[in-house]
Amino acid sequence: MRKIAIAIKVEYLKIKSSKIFWITLFLFILIPIMMGLMIYIVRHPEISAKLGIIGAKASLFGNADGPAYMGLVIQAIASVGLIGYGFVTSWMFGSEHTQHTMKDILALPVSRNHIVLAKFFIVICWSILLSFVMIISALIICYLMNLSGFTATNLKESISTFAITALMTILLCSPVAFLAGYGRGLVAPLGFIFVTMIMAQFVALSGLGAYFPWSIPGLNTAPEGTEGMKLLPVSYVILTLTFIGGYWATQFWWNHADHH
Repeated sequence: MRKIAIAIKVEYLKIKSSKIFWITLFLFILIPIMMGLMIYIVRHPEISAKLGIIGAKASLFGNADGPAYMGLVIQAIASVGLIGYGFVTSWMFGSEHTQHTMKDILALPVSRNHIVLAKFFIVICWSILLSFVMIISALIICYLMNLSGFTATNLKESISTFAITALMTILLCSPVAFLAGYGRGLVAPLGFIFVTMIMAQFVALSGLGAYFPWSIPGLNTAPEGTEGMKLLPVSYVILTLTFIGGYWATQFWWNHADHH
């Protein structure tokens, strides 16, 4: 445990000395604000008419109440979360190559298994913190905009759906970690994130989203009863196996790749 604690402390100090952490926090606060702006435009049709295409898109959101706003935030965590958590993972694992610190971190008196475990621990904690900041920001915006329509039941359901969707999306970070090492940088994992995000949309539309890991968080946000958008028990198994497979591949690469 002591060696794992040392590895976690090293990763923590790395984040502390970087601006990336604060940038990601800012972006996850900005997303609910942008969603609130859309709701504000829907509530004020006179503004919508002056904003052209932005106003037209905002009008597509329909209701301008609290549940509608939370629905937008929940949908955002499935797509934006994939990018945000994926970027955090890419940076944690890929920056060792881009900043040429790989040899330094391997020189620590800590096994490579513990280093990888510490990095995943930081990635998961960082991603959970971003999700927490996002939902708190959303609730504050609901209060400031006086968005109505909430009951204790639907508010609890919205927060629960948000949390489950966020955790599902975080599970998709392990293949990104492997690619950050295998590609020795940020290009390969970031490219992978965008490709899987696009594929998730097409696979979900084909009705096979329950079997495709990157479509599963999005399906969790679909309204109940939507045809072809229902999660199956096997979906949770696929998601768990995706995380385990990515974690194992990352550990294997760190232990067997030539780092010289």
